[in-house]
Amino acid sequence: MNNYQTVFLGLGGNLGNIQANLQQAVVLLQKAVGELITQSSIYQTRAWGRNEQPDFLNQVLCFKTQLPANELLTAIQTIETLLGRKREEHWGARTMDIDILFYGQECIHTPTLLVPHPYIAQRRFVLVPLVEIAGDWLHPQTQKSMRELLFECEDKLEVNYLAI
Repeated sequence: MNNYQTVFLGLGGNLGNIQANLQQAVVLLQKAVGELITQSSIYQTRAWGRNEQPDFLNQVLCFKTQLPANELLTAIQTIETLLGRKREEHWGARTMDIDILFYGQECIHTPTLLVPHPYIAQRRFVLVPLVEIAGDWLHPQTQKSMRELLFECEDKLEVNYLAI
């Protein structure tokens, strides 16, 4: 029997009915990934990387899963496709993007998967929801907490709580 891993997933989208897509992603992830432990609020942010596009809604989820990391990635990509994701442009507009932020305390470096996600410390739209649900979680490479990373983050994009 596999051991359970704590995984953090970052969700975001800026096309279509984004709130409905986030809700549907949570449902599909619970079926495919495992037990949902907690989820952050939803936050609205300007696009990062390519800012000539609509604002994003972002959220972070924490799961317990038995899936190996490569199978988790496959499950996530299937859900992105089900929710209308088309991979046409790097950092372009999308209906749904799901990133593996952390897979326990493991460091994974393969041609298809980098974990922890390499841009966590540079993205307020990831750090703000991470701090909400796991502020004391330690980054396995830097050994800094999510709170520390947010305090040090140089990204100045506003991350606004979305009251639903």
